[in-house]
Amino acid sequence: MTDLKAFRRVCYEVARRTGGELTEFRISDEPTPNFHQAIITYSSRNVAVVCVRDAPLLALAVPRVIEFTPAREAGPLTFVDLPDLVAALKATPGFRLLTATELGGPIDAAKWPRISQYDMRYWQPQTLGEGLFNYWD
Repeated sequence: MTDLKAFRRVCYEVARRTGGELTEFRISDEPTPNFHQAIITYSSRNVAVVCVRDAPLLALAVPRVIEFTPAREAGPLTFVDLPDLVAALKATPGFRLLTATELGGPIDAAKWPRISQYDMRYWQPQTLGEGLFNYWD
């Protein structure tokens, strides 16, 4: 399990160091999505720091509102790389930041043993991002 206190602490710190404000935490306690989101607001945009619920893996993405009624929105996250935020996150211990390029590439399940083989067969993710950060119904 990802340490939520550590995730929050990292997000507050990188927001402060990069001139943003942490405005919202979206904590996942349902089967999907399998990740938490910390929304950092800048003057020109919002960005989500997403963290896999069961592993200390982070990525940057366009924030997603996941509504449960009437139907949950599905589809892949849009991963982004913002140089200042990437540098700040890479300098924090305890988490691994994955880049948009890595997440958009093919998935090699042998390199990612924490990805459920059941999920791989059922969801048939095409990219590493789809395999690690899932939110489908």
